[in-house]
This record gives sequence, structure tokens and C-alpha cells, in this order.
Amino acid sequence: MIVYGIPNCNTVKKSLDWLKSHQIEFEFHDFKKKGITAEKLKEWFKVFGWETVLNKKGLTWKKLSKEEQAALDNEDKVIVYLIDNTSAIKRPVIEKDGHAILISFDENQYAKTLV
Repeated sequence: MIVYGIPNCNTVKKSLDWLKSHQIEFEFHDFKKKGITAEKLKEWFKVFGWETVLNKKGLTWKKLSKEEQAALDNEDKVIVYLIDNTSAIKRPVIEKDGHAILISFDENQYAKTLV
């Protein structure tokens, strides 16, 4: 299992704490250090939709002008933006056996999916 995120994100911290408390082993992929590929983003878009993967509640998104936000209106533009601005990816994303299964943190969803 791989958990994708950034270590200083509170949602990622909650997720990692939950996984550790349930003795679930995982590898952590730090977006800031390792980046993300267009191929990986496309995989996640197929599972969650690009609108979900693009974190519109975060500071990175909110710093954009209304015009810049409006211009991010399709998958291809969002891929370019997220590769350059990994902080704008909703996190964490959890993959199991090479497939994305969870995004963000919801304790009930984690319990249903992982335990």
C-alpha cells in the first residue's frame, strides 16, 4: 500500500496516525520530494474524477485569481497544473496493489475499505 501526500498536511497526519493505530503497513510517497507523474494523475482521475483530485479547498487553489481558477477547466490543464503545484492535489491518496482506493480522510470509509 502506498500513501501519497505531504507530511505537514493535517489530513495526511490524521490518515497516517489512523493507519499506524490499526497496524496497517504502508509506504509514504512525499509529493514535495518525489513529485507526481501525468500517468499517475490520469489513473486517479479515472477513479475519482479530476474535479475531486484537484483540491479546491486548499491554500494553493485559493491563491489563484478567479481567472486562473476558471482556466483550469479540463483534465489536460489540471494535469499540467498539478505536476507543477503538487500541494493542490487532494490528499492523501491511498493505493493498494497499484490501484487508487481512497482519497482524503474519512475514518468510516477507511474502516470499511482497509480493515
